[in-house]
Amino acid sequence: MEPDLLRAFVQHYRGHGVREFLFAFHFTEHAPKQRREELVSMCEELVGPPVLISQGPWHETVHSELREHLRVRAGEGWHIIADIDEFHDYPAPPEELIAAAEAVRSPVVGGVMLDRVAADGSIAGWHPQKGLDASFPLGGFLTYTLLDANPCKIVMAHSSVRLALGSHRSPDHDPVNDPLVPVNHFKWRDGIQADLARRVSEHGSGAWRENSPAIRTEAATLLAHIEERGGRVDIADPRLKFRPAHLGTLPENWREDSKAIADDIRQFFENSPLPEVY
Repeated sequence: MEPDLLRAFVQHYRGHGVREFLFAFHFTEHAPKQRREELVSMCEELVGPPVLISQGPWHETVHSELREHLRVRAGEGWHIIADIDEFHDYPAPPEELIAAAEAVRSPVVGGVMLDRVAADGSIAGWHPQKGLDASFPLGGFLTYTLLDANPCKIVMAHSSVRLALGSHRSPDHDPVNDPLVPVNHFKWRDGIQADLARRVSEHGSGAWRENSPAIRTEAATLLAHIEERGGRVDIADPRLKFRPAHLGTLPENWREDSKAIADDIRQFFENSPLPEVY
């Protein structure tokens, strides 16, 4: 993660009325000391010191352990939950989405990842003056279709709700909000190849513990895809459904496409022997 991404993240959610931020950082042994110091300094400048800083292997459970620490720290009530590369694009103010959920006795608000990529599909860098939205103007379903992974996310949850690994679902509650919240996923930036290659290597060797081979399988699939295409995502593949995307505007056919994906994922878990942790 780069400091500019952290700044963009805070600015985005402040634009949606968020006033309190709780951050946890986890640094692997590969993270340069200077980058660690830059990120902590940026966090202090923007919102205050991070709640937690941990170091060591990026075991599969680390993400959820940090998330639960932050949820306890946040206390009782509703929480917005987002990874640093996830920019929720709420179709209404967060307090209205929460009120609508409470009106039907739902303790969660759900979303679906919209994977954002550069206009030519390249794994590109970006500059803060241009911004993430303009630098990655296409949105599609890369995670769901190509990586065969769960793109659903719980974007808001009451503190009483259990969440599975990665906040992809709750074992006890399915979101009922319509439309589902677009989760603009700005993961496919310059540097992701090295990160994915490390995941394949470290999880494959056992240095980073995993509950299943899914993480390294997804990483290897993406690496092979872009290597075969000269470092680009195949934005012309109709299965991925890439289309123009802009923060503040629901993408074309969003309601239908996101609902179909969420229904498919829900049916999968209803018929799956996977443990609730997923």
